[in-house]
Amino acid sequence: MSSPPLVVPDSSEMLIVTSMSGAGRTTAGNALEDIGWHVVEQLPPQMIEIFATHSAVECPIDRLAITTLITSPELAQAQLEAIESLRASGVTVRTLFLDAADEVLVRRFEAGRRPHPFIEQYRILDAIAAERKVMEPLKTQADRVIDTSGFNVHDLTRAIRELYQAEEAIDLDVTVMSFGFKRGLPIDADIVADVRFIPNPHWVPELRPKTGQSKEVSDYVLSAEGAAEFLDLFEKSLRPVFSGYVRENKPKALIAVGCTGGKHRSVATTIELARRLDQIPGVRARAHHRDLGLE
Repeated sequence: MSSPPLVVPDSSEMLIVTSMSGAGRTTAGNALEDIGWHVVEQLPPQMIEIFATHSAVECPIDRLAITTLITSPELAQAQLEAIESLRASGVTVRTLFLDAADEVLVRRFEAGRRPHPFIEQYRILDAIAAERKVMEPLKTQADRVIDTSGFNVHDLTRAIRELYQAEEAIDLDVTVMSFGFKRGLPIDADIVADVRFIPNPHWVPELRPKTGQSKEVSDYVLSAEGAAEFLDLFEKSLRPVFSGYVRENKPKALIAVGCTGGKHRSVATTIELARRLDQIPGVRARAHHRDLGLE
Protein backbone atom coordinates (compact mmCIF):
# COMPACT_ATOMS: atom_id res chain seq x y z
CA MET A 1 0.00 0.00 0.00
CA SER A 2 1.39 3.39 -0.93
CA SER A 3 1.81 6.09 1.69
CA PRO A 4 -0.84 8.84 1.84
CA PRO A 5 0.13 12.08 0.12
CA LEU A 6 2.08 14.44 2.33
CA VAL A 7 -0.02 17.47 3.24
CA VAL A 8 1.51 20.00 5.59
CA PRO A 9 0.33 23.38 6.91
CA ASP A 10 1.86 26.40 5.18
CA SER A 11 3.50 27.42 8.47
CA SER A 12 4.94 23.98 9.28
CA GLU A 13 8.63 23.52 9.90
CA MET A 14 10.77 20.48 10.47
CA LEU A 15 14.19 20.58 12.07
CA ILE A 16 16.46 17.55 12.10
CA VAL A 17 19.22 17.63 14.69
CA THR A 18 22.22 15.36 14.35
CA SER A 19 25.48 15.51 16.24
CA MET A 20 28.73 13.93 17.12
CA SER A 21 28.15 11.89 20.26
CA GLY A 22 28.72 14.15 23.24
CA ALA A 23 28.28 17.38 21.28
CA GLY A 24 24.94 18.29 22.88
CA ARG A 25 22.11 16.62 20.98
CA THR A 26 20.01 15.97 24.11
CA THR A 27 20.52 19.50 25.41
CA ALA A 28 19.49 20.92 22.03
CA GLY A 29 16.33 18.80 22.04
CA ASN A 30 15.40 20.00 25.53
CA ALA A 31 15.98 23.62 24.53
CA LEU A 32 13.79 23.26 21.44
CA GLU A 33 11.01 21.73 23.51
CA ASP A 34 11.20 24.65 25.94
CA ILE A 35 10.56 27.15 23.14
CA GLY A 36 7.57 25.36 21.69
CA TRP A 37 8.90 22.76 19.29
CA HIS A 38 7.42 19.25 19.36
CA VAL A 39 10.53 17.12 19.82
CA VAL A 40 10.94 13.46 18.89
CA GLU A 41 14.20 12.10 20.25
CA GLN A 42 16.46 9.59 18.53
CA LEU A 43 14.08 8.67 15.73
CA PRO A 44 15.75 6.13 13.41
CA PRO A 45 16.52 7.94 10.13
CA GLN A 46 14.60 5.40 8.04
CA MET A 47 11.45 6.40 9.95
CA ILE A 48 11.75 10.16 9.41
CA GLU A 49 9.69 10.27 6.23
CA ILE A 50 7.10 7.80 7.56
CA PHE A 51 6.70 9.79 10.77
CA ALA A 52 6.47 13.11 8.95
CA THR A 53 3.88 11.76 6.52
CA HIS A 54 1.72 10.27 9.27
CA SER A 55 1.99 13.39 11.44
CA ALA A 56 1.07 15.70 8.61
CA VAL A 57 -2.03 13.70 7.67
CA GLU A 58 -3.31 12.62 11.07
CA CYS A 59 -2.31 15.52 13.32
CA PRO A 60 -0.38 18.39 11.71
CA ILE A 61 2.48 19.74 13.82
CA ASP A 62 3.62 23.26 13.03
CA ARG A 63 7.12 23.01 14.53
CA LEU A 64 8.52 19.49 14.59
CA ALA A 65 12.08 18.74 15.67
CA ILE A 66 13.64 15.31 15.33
CA THR A 67 16.94 14.24 16.83
CA THR A 68 18.70 11.25 15.30
CA LEU A 69 21.42 8.89 16.47
CA ILE A 70 23.62 7.79 13.56
CA THR A 71 25.75 4.69 14.13
CA SER A 72 26.50 3.48 10.60
CA PRO A 73 27.03 4.77 7.03
CA GLU A 74 23.72 3.17 6.07
CA LEU A 75 21.82 5.24 8.65
CA ALA A 76 23.58 8.40 7.51
CA GLN A 77 22.57 7.69 3.92
CA ALA A 78 18.99 6.94 4.99
CA GLN A 79 18.80 10.33 6.68
CA LEU A 80 20.12 12.17 3.63
CA GLU A 81 17.60 10.41 1.40
CA ALA A 82 14.72 11.15 3.79
CA ILE A 83 15.59 14.86 3.86
CA GLU A 84 15.81 15.00 0.07
CA SER A 85 12.45 13.23 -0.29
CA LEU A 86 10.68 15.48 2.21
CA ARG A 87 11.98 18.63 0.56
CA ALA A 88 10.84 17.33 -2.82
CA SER A 89 7.37 16.89 -1.29
CA GLY A 90 7.28 20.54 -0.27
CA VAL A 91 8.21 20.20 3.40
CA THR A 92 10.38 22.94 4.88
CA VAL A 93 13.23 20.93 6.40
CA ARG A 94 16.15 22.50 8.21
CA THR A 95 19.12 20.54 9.49
CA LEU A 96 21.40 21.27 12.43
CA PHE A 97 24.68 19.50 13.09
CA LEU A 98 26.44 19.78 16.46
CA ASP A 99 30.17 19.23 16.61
CA ALA A 100 32.99 19.60 19.12
CA ALA A 101 36.75 19.14 19.23
CA ASP A 102 38.04 15.64 19.87
CA GLU A 103 39.60 16.53 23.21
CA VAL A 104 36.32 18.05 24.37
CA LEU A 105 34.34 14.97 23.37
CA VAL A 106 36.82 12.74 25.20
CA ARG A 107 36.50 14.86 28.33
CA ARG A 108 32.71 14.79 28.19
CA PHE A 109 32.58 11.03 27.79
CA GLU A 110 35.00 10.54 30.64
CA ALA A 111 32.86 12.79 32.86
CA GLY A 112 29.61 11.12 31.84
CA ARG A 113 30.78 7.53 32.18
CA ARG A 114 28.69 6.47 29.19
CA PRO A 115 30.10 4.28 26.42
CA HIS A 116 30.62 5.84 23.03
CA PRO A 117 28.23 4.29 20.45
CA PHE A 118 31.20 3.55 18.16
CA ILE A 119 33.45 2.19 20.88
CA GLU A 120 33.37 -1.55 20.05
CA GLN A 121 36.99 -2.63 20.19
CA TYR A 122 38.33 0.91 19.76
CA ARG A 123 39.74 3.29 22.29
CA ILE A 124 37.71 6.48 22.64
CA LEU A 125 39.76 8.52 20.14
CA ASP A 126 39.43 5.75 17.55
CA ALA A 127 35.68 5.67 18.16
CA ILE A 128 35.43 9.43 17.62
CA ALA A 129 37.46 9.17 14.42
CA ALA A 130 35.21 6.39 13.12
CA GLU A 131 32.12 8.44 13.94
CA ARG A 132 33.53 11.54 12.19
CA LYS A 133 33.97 9.56 9.01
CA VAL A 134 30.34 8.40 9.08
CA MET A 135 29.04 11.86 10.01
CA GLU A 136 30.96 13.86 7.42
CA PRO A 137 28.24 13.78 4.70
CA LEU A 138 25.61 14.94 7.21
CA LYS A 139 27.83 17.72 8.50
CA THR A 140 28.73 18.84 4.97
CA GLN A 141 25.08 19.12 3.92
CA ALA A 142 23.76 20.61 7.18
CA ASP A 143 22.11 24.01 6.97
CA ARG A 144 23.82 25.02 10.18
CA VAL A 145 26.80 23.64 12.13
CA ILE A 146 27.42 24.65 15.75
CA ASP A 147 30.75 23.91 17.41
CA THR A 148 29.92 23.37 21.07
CA SER A 149 33.52 22.97 22.25
CA GLY A 150 33.42 26.11 24.38
CA PHE A 151 29.80 25.72 25.47
CA ASN A 152 28.31 24.56 28.73
CA VAL A 153 24.68 23.42 28.95
CA HIS A 154 23.43 26.98 29.46
CA ASP A 155 25.46 28.34 26.53
CA LEU A 156 24.08 25.76 24.11
CA THR A 157 20.53 26.22 25.37
CA ARG A 158 20.85 29.97 24.87
CA ALA A 159 22.23 29.51 21.34
CA ILE A 160 19.37 27.19 20.37
CA ARG A 161 16.84 29.66 21.73
CA GLU A 162 18.34 32.53 19.76
CA LEU A 163 18.43 30.54 16.53
CA TYR A 164 15.12 28.70 16.59
CA GLN A 165 12.73 30.66 18.77
CA ALA A 166 9.79 32.13 16.88
CA GLU A 167 9.82 35.90 16.58
CA GLU A 168 6.76 36.22 18.80
CA ALA A 169 7.73 33.41 21.17
CA ILE A 170 7.64 33.88 24.91
CA ASP A 171 10.92 33.99 26.84
CA LEU A 172 9.29 33.60 30.26
CA ASP A 173 5.92 32.19 31.26
CA VAL A 174 4.83 33.76 34.55
CA THR A 175 1.98 32.71 36.82
CA VAL A 176 0.93 35.28 39.41
CA MET A 177 -0.98 33.40 42.11
CA SER A 178 -3.05 34.77 44.95
CA PHE A 179 -3.17 32.81 48.21
CA GLY A 180 -4.12 33.08 51.85
CA PHE A 181 -1.39 32.92 54.49
CA LYS A 182 -3.78 31.11 56.85
CA ARG A 183 -3.66 28.13 54.47
CA GLY A 184 0.12 28.12 54.19
CA LEU A 185 2.77 29.34 51.79
CA PRO A 186 2.81 27.88 48.26
CA ILE A 187 5.76 25.48 48.33
CA ASP A 188 6.47 25.95 44.61
CA ALA A 189 6.61 29.76 44.62
CA ASP A 190 9.75 31.42 43.27
CA ILE A 191 8.92 34.80 44.86
CA VAL A 192 6.38 35.64 47.57
CA ALA A 193 4.81 39.07 48.20
CA ASP A 194 2.74 40.03 51.25
CA VAL A 195 -0.10 42.52 50.77
CA ARG A 196 -1.52 42.31 54.28
CA PHE A 197 -0.41 45.94 54.75
CA ILE A 198 -3.46 46.96 52.69
CA PRO A 199 -6.70 47.51 54.68
CA ASN A 200 -8.81 44.35 54.59
CA PRO A 201 -12.13 44.59 52.68
CA HIS A 202 -13.34 41.76 54.90
CA TRP A 203 -14.16 44.37 57.52
CA VAL A 204 -16.30 46.42 55.14
CA PRO A 205 -19.78 44.84 55.32
CA GLU A 206 -20.77 45.57 51.72
CA LEU A 207 -17.44 44.22 50.38
CA ARG A 208 -17.09 41.12 52.59
CA PRO A 209 -19.20 38.80 50.39
CA LYS A 210 -17.43 39.93 47.22
CA THR A 211 -13.96 38.96 45.99
CA GLY A 212 -10.98 40.77 44.55
CA GLN A 213 -12.33 39.96 41.10
CA SER A 214 -15.13 42.49 41.58
CA LYS A 215 -14.62 46.10 40.59
CA GLU A 216 -15.75 47.33 43.99
CA VAL A 217 -13.15 45.32 45.92
CA SER A 218 -10.46 45.94 43.31
CA ASP A 219 -10.99 49.71 43.47
CA TYR A 220 -10.90 49.61 47.28
CA VAL A 221 -7.68 47.58 47.38
CA LEU A 222 -5.76 49.32 44.59
CA SER A 223 -6.63 52.82 45.80
CA ALA A 224 -5.50 52.10 49.35
CA GLU A 225 -2.50 54.02 50.67
CA GLY A 226 0.73 52.41 49.51
CA ALA A 227 -0.90 49.94 47.10
CA ALA A 228 0.01 51.76 43.88
CA GLU A 229 3.54 52.46 45.10
CA PHE A 230 3.96 48.81 46.05
CA LEU A 231 2.86 47.64 42.60
CA ASP A 232 5.12 50.12 40.84
CA LEU A 233 8.19 49.16 42.85
CA PHE A 234 7.44 45.43 42.83
CA GLU A 235 7.00 45.38 39.07
CA LYS A 236 10.24 47.33 38.65
CA SER A 237 12.12 44.93 40.94
CA LEU A 238 10.87 41.91 39.00
CA ARG A 239 12.21 43.09 35.63
CA PRO A 240 15.91 42.34 36.34
CA VAL A 241 14.88 39.09 38.01
CA PHE A 242 13.01 38.04 34.87
CA SER A 243 16.00 38.97 32.71
CA GLY A 244 18.16 36.78 34.93
CA TYR A 245 15.69 33.90 34.67
CA VAL A 246 15.89 34.12 30.87
CA ARG A 247 19.70 34.20 30.93
CA GLU A 248 19.73 31.13 33.18
CA ASN A 249 17.26 29.33 30.90
CA LYS A 250 14.46 29.24 33.45
CA PRO A 251 11.31 29.27 31.27
CA LYS A 252 8.64 29.51 33.98
CA ALA A 253 8.18 31.49 37.18
CA LEU A 254 5.56 31.53 39.93
CA ILE A 255 5.00 34.79 41.79
CA ALA A 256 2.78 34.30 44.85
CA VAL A 257 0.86 37.23 46.35
CA GLY A 258 -0.65 36.62 49.76
CA CYS A 259 -3.16 38.15 52.13
CA THR A 260 -4.87 36.62 55.13
CA GLY A 261 -7.59 34.56 53.46
CA GLY A 262 -6.70 34.76 49.77
CA LYS A 263 -10.05 36.26 48.78
CA HIS A 264 -9.82 40.05 48.57
CA ARG A 265 -6.48 41.88 48.69
CA SER A 266 -4.27 39.23 47.14
CA VAL A 267 -6.78 38.53 44.37
CA ALA A 268 -7.14 42.16 43.31
CA THR A 269 -3.37 42.72 43.49
CA THR A 270 -2.63 39.53 41.57
CA ILE A 271 -4.92 40.49 38.72
CA GLU A 272 -3.35 43.94 38.40
CA LEU A 273 0.22 42.65 38.71
CA ALA A 274 -0.37 39.97 36.06
CA ARG A 275 -1.80 42.63 33.73
CA ARG A 276 1.32 44.76 34.15
CA LEU A 277 3.80 41.91 33.80
CA ASP A 278 2.05 40.64 30.66
CA GLN A 279 3.03 43.89 28.95
CA ILE A 280 6.76 43.24 29.38
CA PRO A 281 8.22 42.13 26.02
CA GLY A 282 8.91 38.39 25.99
CA VAL A 283 6.84 37.74 29.12
CA ARG A 284 3.46 36.04 29.27
CA ALA A 285 1.75 36.50 32.63
CA ARG A 286 -1.56 35.17 33.87
CA ALA A 287 -3.43 35.31 37.15
CA HIS A 288 -4.38 32.25 39.20
CA HIS A 289 -6.17 32.15 42.53
CA ARG A 290 -5.29 29.27 44.85
CA ASP A 291 -7.70 29.88 47.70
CA LEU A 292 -10.49 31.87 46.09
CA GLY A 293 -13.85 30.36 46.94
CA LEU A 294 -12.59 28.46 49.98
CA GLU A 295 -14.24 29.22 53.31
